[in-house]
Amino acid sequence: MNARTRTLIAAALVLGIASGPTVAHAAPASAPAPAPVSDARVAPEIPTPPDVAALEKAIAGLGPDHRDATAALVRVGGSSGTWQGSSGVADVRTGRAALEQGRFRVGSVTKTFTAAVVLQLAAEGSVDLDRPVQEYLPGLLPATFKPVSVRQLLNYTSGIRSADGPGDSFAQAYAHRFDVEDPRALIANAVAKGPEFDPGTRQHYLNIDYTILGVLIEKVTGTSYEKALTARIFKPLGLRHTSLPAPGQTRIPGPHNHGYQAVAKADGGRMLVDVTEWGSSREWAAGDLMSTTADLERFTTALFAGRIVPKAQLEEMFTVPAVADFTTGAPAELTAGMKRFVLPDGRVAWGKTGGRHGYNTAIGGTRDLSRTLVYSVNSTDAKGQDMNKVAFDIVMAAFAR
Repeated sequence: MNARTRTLIAAALVLGIASGPTVAHAAPASAPAPAPVSDARVAPEIPTPPDVAALEKAIAGLGPDHRDATAALVRVGGSSGTWQGSSGVADVRTGRAALEQGRFRVGSVTKTFTAAVVLQLAAEGSVDLDRPVQEYLPGLLPATFKPVSVRQLLNYTSGIRSADGPGDSFAQAYAHRFDVEDPRALIANAVAKGPEFDPGTRQHYLNIDYTILGVLIEKVTGTSYEKALTARIFKPLGLRHTSLPAPGQTRIPGPHNHGYQAVAKADGGRMLVDVTEWGSSREWAAGDLMSTTADLERFTTALFAGRIVPKAQLEEMFTVPAVADFTTGAPAELTAGMKRFVLPDGRVAWGKTGGRHGYNTAIGGTRDLSRTLVYSVNSTDAKGQDMNKVAFDIVMAAFAR
């Protein structure tokens, strides 16, 4: 694989890791509208076993002195075979080995769970994906907005801007890590800016769409977002180590690997700041979840197999809208709660990445479940614009043929 190919793949994979406020640039007016991309009819892959040597190499040598990560947890599954591995330390102070079953913050992988519940509600007839969200949540969006459908929220084509945040730097985020945010206040802040583009004409990956979907879930189900996910996904699948934080909760419950952010020192060196304890109310339905690799693997397999969302509605997760990306002008790649990834050999994988300070996460696989991948990498710059090298190497090793 040449350097250009590696760069393009990394750029494709990184989306979803940095899920905070985005500085956007309008797509060129001449950008052609791509055709909808669907993976509804895909020939089964020929199963090949996981490349154990490549996987072991991808996570070798992690710890406090590693440039990119202090730990990694990986599960490769599917009909082609399975592999599990872990590396690094749970705590840089003690040097204790990384906990293979440790819990972690999954970041924007939460969006896949949120989308699944909305699609369940659509299958039940409680939500019409083509109906404007304004009809479900009167008064949430001002009259300056054209009708925004539930589907457009799911696939990030709503045109709703992001809410203001504490800032883009780590220092600014760290100073406000225990702030408690109200979802409706964030929505009010975002919509007060007016629309960014007409609904359905561009795709812009922002948390605000899924914040609104969280409010929609509460309105339609008559219960809290947290209880809705517990009743509809966690309990039926037996995800005993997956949870959403209680109000004001800043710690990860149960055994977990600490997360760290590398910060430059005046002498040119670096120090690792422990970022394990952090509030997440701002992310909520867009990035609040905590889980384990085992639970996420079970969720991914059940989702792709049509055991969480009925297959008719599941197609929303495997269909890319026929629009251009707002920032780059390139064809859109995101679906309802997931993303389409084209592998170096032309195969297509689907999944979701996520990033919270100290933690990079991904779930995904081929549509036929011949290969699945779940990882948690304790990245020392988890919200950076470039993909973590350890995570990239894991992806390349997991899907190697």
